[in-house]
Amino acid sequence: MKHYHSLEEANLKNSYLTIGVFDGVHRGHRQIITKLVDDAHAKNSPAVVLTFDPHPASVLTGKEIRLLTTPDERALILDSLDVDVVITQRFTRDLSTATAFEYMSSLKQTVGLSHLLIGYDFALGKGREGNAPRLTEIGKELNYTVEVIPALSDESGVISSTEIRKLISSTEIRKLISVGNVSEATKLLGYEYPLGGIVIHGAGRGKQINFPTANIDYPQGKATPSNGIYACWATLGEEKFMAATSVGFNPTFTPERQIQSVEAYLLDFDRDIYDQYLKLEFVSRIRDEVKFESVEALIQQIGKDVEETRKILENNV
Repeated sequence: MKHYHSLEEANLKNSYLTIGVFDGVHRGHRQIITKLVDDAHAKNSPAVVLTFDPHPASVLTGKEIRLLTTPDERALILDSLDVDVVITQRFTRDLSTATAFEYMSSLKQTVGLSHLLIGYDFALGKGREGNAPRLTEIGKELNYTVEVIPALSDESGVISSTEIRKLISSTEIRKLISVGNVSEATKLLGYEYPLGGIVIHGAGRGKQINFPTANIDYPQGKATPSNGIYACWATLGEEKFMAATSVGFNPTFTPERQIQSVEAYLLDFDRDIYDQYLKLEFVSRIRDEVKFESVEALIQQIGKDVEETRKILENNV
C-alpha cells in the first residue's frame, strides 16, 4: 500500500475513492471500506481512501480533538483491509472554503477519480454544499460515478444518522475511552484500543519496589484512557506480553504532575527495553488511580493488580 501526504503526490487512474476522517477505522467505517475494496478490485481499479489531518472539526472550532489513531496508525489499519492507496491531506481553513466543484475537480486530476463511494448524509465543500445529489451532478460533468450507501433500516423503518452515530462513532468511542470503558470501546472499534511509544527513562521508583515499569512516550494528540489501572497486551517487536498498566499522575509519589504518564509493568519479563517502541492494547479497566498512605500499601495493591491482569488476559486469549 502507498501512503501519500498530499493530493499532489498522487498520480492515479480510474480510482475508486471514499472520503472521510475515518478516525479509529471502527466497525462502521469498515463496512464502507470493505465494499470499496471489493468493488474496486473487481474492476482492477485502485481502492483509495482520502483522509485528513488535523481533524477538520479541530481546525474549524479551535477545540482540541484527541484522536483514536494517528495518520500512520490509520494507514496501517487501512493497509490490513487491502486498501491500495491512502492519502492524508492536510486540512486547513483555506481548504474548507473550496467549493464542491473545485474540490472534486482536483480529485479528478490527481487521483483519476472514476467512482466515489459515500454515505447518504455525506457532504463536503464550502457550507457542506457538496451533498450526494450535488456530487452526482458534478460527477456527470467531470465523468465519475457516485454510489450512495443508504441509511440502515430495521422493521420500524430507517435508523437515522444520529442514532447510527450513537451506536457506533469515533466521537462515542472517544467518550468511552475518556471514562476508562475500554472494553466497550473494543466492541465498537473491533479491536483493543492501542497506545504506543518509545520507552523512556522515568524516576526508577518501580524498579526500587521490584515492579519495574516501562514509561511510554506516547503521542500527545492521542486519546488516553482516564486515570486508572488497566489490563493490557504489550507488543515489543514480534513478542507479546501481559501488562498491568498505570495511566495517570502517580499521586503517591508525584501528586503535582500535570501530564498523564503511561507506565506498563510487563509480566514475566526482565529486560532493558529503553528506546524501543512498545505498543499497549487496552483490554479492561481494573480500578481507579488512588493515593496510598505508604509504599508498602502500594506494593501490596500492585501485587493484586498483577494477579487480576493475569486472570483477565488468560481469559482474553
